[in-house]
Amino acid sequence: MSLIQVSDLSFTYEGNYVPVFEHVSFRIDTDWKLGFTGRNGRGKTTFLRILQGMYEYEGHISASVEFDYFPFAIPDEGADVLEIVLGLMPDVEFWQIKRELKKLRVKEEALYRSLNTLSYGERTKVLLAALFARENRFLLIDEPTNHLDLEGRRLLGEYLAQKKGFILVSHDRAFLDSCVDHMVSINKTDIQVQKGNFSAWYENKERQDAFEMARQEQLKKEIGRLLQAASQTKSWGDQVESTKIGKKSVNYERGRDYVGEKSRRMQQRRKNLERRQERATQEKSGLLKNVETAEDLRLEPLSYHKEVLVTARELTVGYGGKAVCGPVSFQIERGDILLLSGANGCGKSSIMRSILDEASGGGMQDDGMSGSGEMEPFQRTPVKMGGVLQVGSGLKISWIPQNTDHLSDSLEAYARKIGADITLMKALLRKMDFSRELFDRPLESYSEGQKKKVLLGGSLCQRAHLYVWDEPLNYIDIYSRMQIEELIRRWKPTLLCVEHDRAFGENVGAKTVFMA
Repeated sequence: MSLIQVSDLSFTYEGNYVPVFEHVSFRIDTDWKLGFTGRNGRGKTTFLRILQGMYEYEGHISASVEFDYFPFAIPDEGADVLEIVLGLMPDVEFWQIKRELKKLRVKEEALYRSLNTLSYGERTKVLLAALFARENRFLLIDEPTNHLDLEGRRLLGEYLAQKKGFILVSHDRAFLDSCVDHMVSINKTDIQVQKGNFSAWYENKERQDAFEMARQEQLKKEIGRLLQAASQTKSWGDQVESTKIGKKSVNYERGRDYVGEKSRRMQQRRKNLERRQERATQEKSGLLKNVETAEDLRLEPLSYHKEVLVTARELTVGYGGKAVCGPVSFQIERGDILLLSGANGCGKSSIMRSILDEASGGGMQDDGMSGSGEMEPFQRTPVKMGGVLQVGSGLKISWIPQNTDHLSDSLEAYARKIGADITLMKALLRKMDFSRELFDRPLESYSEGQKKKVLLGGSLCQRAHLYVWDEPLNYIDIYSRMQIEELIRRWKPTLLCVEHDRAFGENVGAKTVFMA
């Protein structure tokens, strides 16, 4: 057993005036399986880079292990996987890689294929297998589940549960529960470490937040009573002081000493009340510093004039004459929350794009929204190869693609491009924990989670009959996921979605279409 000790860590990006970390101290055991959580932009990836020695910082970090980071840069993605791994990690033996791949249920033949021919799930598994094949390393695993299907997440969770010595950044609640035994949380004012999986950590946080909110209310009332008592005591003290002279002067036989003693006691009581008030005020100011607020989001979907918006019967689509999905049948009715589920590469995104293409009359767009602004055509529009696809006439669709690469320039420019009200969009993003300082920065400088929130904010600004979201929660923090879930439950939009977060589907009461 050894420790990673972080002492008085402070870090601020050059040109920024708000520190990412300020005088943070904690320690973790190198045998722990740590889940790492926190709001988007709080510094999770930044901390991992600090551990790797990529940034200069103030304070001290001591560790007896070397750090490996996932995902790591690949110099030539066209090379065979085995060539890449042995080139980057010459200390790894071939049999060690084979052993790890077997645990992840990846066939050995994947090692002899070029990396760029592997699916995202295969790529994630082989690169993680290579890292875990190394000895005396502590792994920093940064969001490995993005784009992984449900089965891929389950297998990866089972694999990580057998390992030790890693920090795992993930916003998938079920995935974290399956494989971690400690949680590290980046809060508003500190970093905390706690034993247990995500559910245990979240339950404790809710309990602590509830206690602090109740205690704050109690202190508010107590401070009010103390203020009232202090005011009354002051009034009484002033009355006693007034009896020393003038018409209210007491008889000499009662003695001025009695009046002086009574006045002194009144002043002492007043000071005691002030001290109690000060202690209560200080305690109150120490509460709620790490309570995360998640304001309700608003959405006003349009109501379509027919019950059925989309019908697919034995639908097959493909590219260049090659089918990418087997026949699939489903129907989207008003108010439906429909999830397309299946393995990576089974054609879920292609089905969604086919619906968009049909609704737009063959001029499909892939920059985040349809029907507003100047849009760039999607370069690989899927072609219907069989079956029936019927999309209601005049159907307005709001579309969120998987990719955020098209986001550039300023937030205002993007809002103009998609025809969104910038004031409304900023208000929505503020509710999703955007700082005002972010609004002045170019979109290219945003984290992936922040970029996804821009796409979500843009979609929520649009009034549409149907919302089509392709993996909208990739990189999105847990609190914002809960906000989106509450939004869907409250406003009941008609939604077609691809999302592999199991908790999301359960929490919104989605119907699932399984694709082979």
